Amino acid sequence: MSARVGVPVLFLLLLAAGAAVGDDSTAIEVAPFSRAPAGTDVPAGWEPLTFPGVAKRTGYRLVHDAGVTVLRADAYGGGSGLLRRSEIDPRTHPILAWRWKIAGVVAGSDATRKYGDDYAARVYVMFKHDPARVSGFDRSMYAFMRLVYGEDLPHAGLNYVWDNRLPPGTVLRSPYTDRVRMIVVRSGNAEAGRWVEESRNVLDDYRRAFGEEPPAIAGVAVMTDTDDTGESATAWFGDIALRRAR
Repeated sequence: MSARVGVPVLFLLLLAAGAAVGDDSTAIEVAPFSRAPAGTDVPAGWEPLTFPGVAKRTGYRLVHDAGVTVLRADAYGGGSGLLRRSEIDPRTHPILAWRWKIAGVVAGSDATRKYGDDYAARVYVMFKHDPARVSGFDRSMYAFMRLVYGEDLPHAGLNYVWDNRLPPGTVLRSPYTDRVRMIVVRSGNAEAGRWVEESRNVLDDYRRAFGEEPPAIAGVAVMTDTDDTGESATAWFGDIALRRAR
């Protein structure tokens, strides 16, 4: 995200508005891209995630790749994402599973600085606002934001990224806010051009990142962005699901 973009804007856009999914589901299909028709710009159930001050947007479209429909993202010195609002209990469905592919990393990315906050591919998991967890100071901020926007901010977020150089497993605070943790899942170009399957336990990741139990998941987003570095990046996202732990 660009340094011009306020984190509350992102949080508000990711606020949960979808219906809760019942506990009897064995898997929750957050993004069944493979069942969507190719040629559609925005998959059903997903919304554009855009940012004030960022004029260029990432292009998203559903395409065929090896006979399967996937989401392709192309960023040319810009940045925007797609989000899916849904309230999900991470205790019943803690395993986030997805597959992704990149053409190459963003060479100038730097996870520690706002001006380097660009990635070839990201998957966000945002967690619902819980008034009981908010400090007195933060309560005032939440009240103000609710007054301005008519909605509460999500409580926190995990941002799974394909970085350019940091080793997988690295966990950092977002350069924008203490309430988001960046988790490096893949790094470098060794696997660029190939589909890679991922599986993360968001319940365990949240506990390690924040030292507390998580509230409900508020939504999931994907993004490819290069607005800070001015570079170009292309990524592909396959199906995304939340599953029960085995």
